Amino acid sequence: MRHGIGIFAALAACALGAGTTLAATNGDLKSEGPTQPAKLQDGQYTDKNGDPTYHVTNGGKTVDWYTMSGYVRYNSNCIVCHGPDGMGSTYAPSLVDALKGMDYAHFAGVVVGGKKDVNASQELVMPAFGDNRNVMCYLPDIYTYLRARSDGALGRNRPSDHEPKPAAFTKAEDACMK
Repeated sequence: MRHGIGIFAALAACALGAGTTLAATNGDLKSEGPTQPAKLQDGQYTDKNGDPTYHVTNGGKTVDWYTMSGYVRYNSNCIVCHGPDGMGSTYAPSLVDALKGMDYAHFAGVVVGGKKDVNASQELVMPAFGDNRNVMCYLPDIYTYLRARSDGALGRNRPSDHEPKPAAFTKAEDACMK
């Protein structure tokens, strides 16, 4: 059974669905790094385009729950090919560099469907993860973590503290893993 797009759609609906919403009006969502959150809904920060984004404070020591989850999920699923902290390896590119200017839709498309770059000197293949719930259920989180790394808002080490886990996260996770 293929779950890819179905899970992706369910994740988007759960992660960005109805619930508590705050709009950035008075700096209450101020984050370190060039990307600033425009909205906070159920613990998930989004930018002005609606893409998931990070909320990093306290000199890079405190992150939102989704960025922390993305760190954990990246290190469970992506590190094998893309290396520590998204910096790349001998056979997979740096995601820190790749995410500069990459929106969430493009990122999700590559992760769901995979990618193949073949030329005379190399063959780079990103497998499709559309059926892998351990990736798909946390895709916005992984993107958020890598975006914070790409923007330089988050260093190479594990974040030392994070915001509380939102109830909406647990609800979306439970629905996705069924």
